[in-house]
Amino acid sequence: MPAAERIPARSLLTGAALRTLLTEGELTVLGQVRGASNAVLHCTVAHEGEERLCVYKPVAGEQPLWDFPDGTLAQREVAAYEISEATGWGLVPPTVLRDGPYGRGMCQLWIEADEGAGDATGERTDEAGAHALPPLLALVEDEEPGDGWKAVGFAEVGEGRTALLVHADDPRLRRLAVLDAVINNGDRKGGHLLPAPGGRLYAIDHGVTFHADDKLRTLLWGWAGEPLTAEAVEALDRLAAGLEPGTALATRLAELITAAELDALRGRVAALRASGRHPLPGGEWPAIPWPPV
Repeated sequence: MPAAERIPARSLLTGAALRTLLTEGELTVLGQVRGASNAVLHCTVAHEGEERLCVYKPVAGEQPLWDFPDGTLAQREVAAYEISEATGWGLVPPTVLRDGPYGRGMCQLWIEADEGAGDATGERTDEAGAHALPPLLALVEDEEPGDGWKAVGFAEVGEGRTALLVHADDPRLRRLAVLDAVINNGDRKGGHLLPAPGGRLYAIDHGVTFHADDKLRTLLWGWAGEPLTAEAVEALDRLAAGLEPGTALATRLAELITAAELDALRGRVAALRASGRHPLPGGEWPAIPWPPV
């Protein structure tokens, strides 16, 4: 993003204050984010002296999906944020549903990626250009992943060659793998991972989620079948309690997804708690999204 478009934070806002800013602030469209299949608008949002960059995805700009006929992608994006917050992991940027210049849509805080971190798939370097941290995803020529890596599967890289797709054995990614299993994410790609300053990791683009049928497609299969961490078990326990009928979370989700999808969500949480393990690919649906990044 050009430096002129960056807006320095004037103060440290809490989650509630950020949601208020996103919900009630005045949206000003700066431009369109190219390359997306749906309308994605880069905006500023201003309210009571505070201003931030954000992404606005109007429902009017959504392309219909035959296998997601109910609700809107915007509602599912907000539902993913609500679940992320309920786990306590804060993996999804603050996201709200609101009216905007092009009608109702999703508004999400813009996350400025760490300039010293590169992206999820590129080498990250320090200011002097020396190697600092490995990428989150990589293609390697070896048959097995090296130390600190988890294998996803083999991928064709052209001219009849294959390479092993791997992701980092990173606790942030492991939390995200659990979150994706809970929300039934049908499109977890490398480009949806945003390393932020301070070592924080955010994940974006959650419109294809919460289907009542198994639709999990992800690049984060490295822990498939392995026991869940104690941290994940505790998060799932909290989530199960928060999804009980009549709770604030369940009531909010009922406004965003269908009753069948809410029941299926509860079922996925219950299944994960019962097995105590990361899920395995189902076999009836492509396990890895394409293109993977």
